[in-house]
Amino acid sequence: MGTFINRGNGSFARARRSQIYVDKTGFLNYTNSVLDTEQSFICISKPRRFGKTLTAGMLTAYYGKDCDSLSLFQDLEIGKSDSFREHLNQYDVIYLDIAYVMAQVEDPSKTVPYLQESVIEELKTVYPGILCDQDRMLPFALSKIHVKTGADFIFIIDEWDAIFREAKYDTDAQEEYMNLLRALFKGEPSRDFVKLAYLTGILPIKKYKSESALNNFDEFTMTSPGRLAEYVGFTEREVKSLCEEYDMDFSEAARWYDGYSFFREKHVYNPNSVVKAMLSGEFDNYWTKTVAYESLKDYISINFDGLKDCVVQLLAGGRCRVNTDTFENDMTTFKSRDDVLTVLVHLGYLAYDKTRREVYVPNEEVRGAFANVIQGMDWTPVINAIQKSEQLLADTWNQDSAAVAKAVGEVHMANTSILEYNNENSLSCVITLAYYNAVNEYILIRELPSGKGYADIVFLPRKYSDKPAMVVELKYGQSAGGAIGQIKEKRYPKALEEYGGEVLLVGINYEKGTKEYTCVIENWRLQ
Repeated sequence: MGTFINRGNGSFARARRSQIYVDKTGFLNYTNSVLDTEQSFICISKPRRFGKTLTAGMLTAYYGKDCDSLSLFQDLEIGKSDSFREHLNQYDVIYLDIAYVMAQVEDPSKTVPYLQESVIEELKTVYPGILCDQDRMLPFALSKIHVKTGADFIFIIDEWDAIFREAKYDTDAQEEYMNLLRALFKGEPSRDFVKLAYLTGILPIKKYKSESALNNFDEFTMTSPGRLAEYVGFTEREVKSLCEEYDMDFSEAARWYDGYSFFREKHVYNPNSVVKAMLSGEFDNYWTKTVAYESLKDYISINFDGLKDCVVQLLAGGRCRVNTDTFENDMTTFKSRDDVLTVLVHLGYLAYDKTRREVYVPNEEVRGAFANVIQGMDWTPVINAIQKSEQLLADTWNQDSAAVAKAVGEVHMANTSILEYNNENSLSCVITLAYYNAVNEYILIRELPSGKGYADIVFLPRKYSDKPAMVVELKYGQSAGGAIGQIKEKRYPKALEEYGGEVLLVGINYEKGTKEYTCVIENWRLQ
């Protein structure tokens, strides 16, 4: 067992001994299917604490020689596969943790020389008598071993993008590193000795002039995970099973940790946070405690036109359209608002709807991270809206129409740059931002009718809440009473059909001429 070559199965064995282990070995069915094909070069990027290192350890344990991993895998999903034993512990696995390698050197410029020298020294031990002191280039050394012995290699590179994150501005070190990867994986000789190359990190592969630096790799990212979407995090089925086992409220787990949605997997959960919640017995902000708030603050404070407005709209429960194609996959090359929003998708702070090309805040855990960050920034109107939302809720429950009209009007007027008066989605954001803390008591369901000039939201009480359901509707140049009549005319939203308790109907009208708000609140009991 070496530091870089055939590290054994200890890492995966520890994962199997953990209190919670969710079987993701179905991923090995995919890697087995692409071994030694044109699709055997894979890069998977996803946020911190989403299981990247665990997957790398699983691959190392499954493919690596010099260990026996049969008992670790035979009772899991991969154990049922026809290809299971064919590839089990059959290959020399070269495992590189680039963050670890960088920690061993004094400066980033020494990363590549140290990496090559260290791996070649181990290769001399594994394959004695083949390499000499003059063999200092890793791609050539591997090719030489393959020619002499026929050996095939599998590469597992964890934190592949560490140099782009930790040495953001050292372009020489980055270029030297990318040249090594090109020599290992794009040169024709590499096709002879590389059975599989698996890169994983936070960022997709660096782009140069709009093209991937390793364009022979198939990439699976937070904007396009393709067929591997179920391996981004925990699926709904897996989380439901854990909630049953640990007697936890599944709806709360969804509120806190769900929200990443893809074409092939509509509900993907943050795995680190789900595990911590199950083991602690409490839903809380776990994931964002493990990553620095400063990075989020740095990104959303970049002075790009429209970025701040977009972030406020996202905080208010809205969405922003984004072009993810311009992002160059590093932490410094930002040319537009879209580039910043795209990096936040890769960091996990935003989710991406590929069909609509929109970003949104995925869940309560991340929403809390945004709210905490802006507390230390000059975002006074937004901070005031959040701080006053509890009082607005109390005034609504107490049916204080004048106070509600005043509070909603203040939020609307203070954020006119993003909350346009004639945009239904923006009007909905007015209400959501004003009632920011309502998510603690309610599930918010947006209703966006086709009529121009109004928006309404249904506030459905959570299971543990004793508060009344609410329907809030905003109108222009008509009357608050007319808003109430509109709700009654529709009878009530479908979301309330099985709710048999009290409902507060909240009608708010805005007069464009006088810029005044009026409000009417009525009780309504569903039969």
